[in-house]
Amino acid sequence: MGLKRNISKTYDDRDGEPFATPEDAWIWYSQCQRARDDGARFREGIGAVARPCAPDDIAREVRRLVQRRVLGRAHLRVLTLFGGESGVAVGDGGGADRLWREALGRLEAPLRAKGIVA
Repeated sequence: MGLKRNISKTYDDRDGEPFATPEDAWIWYSQCQRARDDGARFREGIGAVARPCAPDDIAREVRRLVQRRVLGRAHLRVLTLFGGESGVAVGDGGGADRLWREALGRLEAPLRAKGIVA
């Protein structure tokens, strides 16, 4: 017999408003992760806008794309740098900017399929 898991859901029961772009979804995920790293705990209904997913749903998609070798280490480094540290996507006009666009482009279809991005 399997163990019962006592995990409450971390998403909102209100109808979720999808993100306009994969960039918006990634920035939101990064801000949520940074808050979690600082000790925040997520509860339903505390955000001004309900989202159609939990932050971990976006992380799982990125992990899945890495495992399938759709995203590489360079993509992850750029996603972490632009989305995580600064909270905004500011490219250098060179290779990092290209990697940022590639990573978000590759993430777009799976996020759209799940209704996370409109």
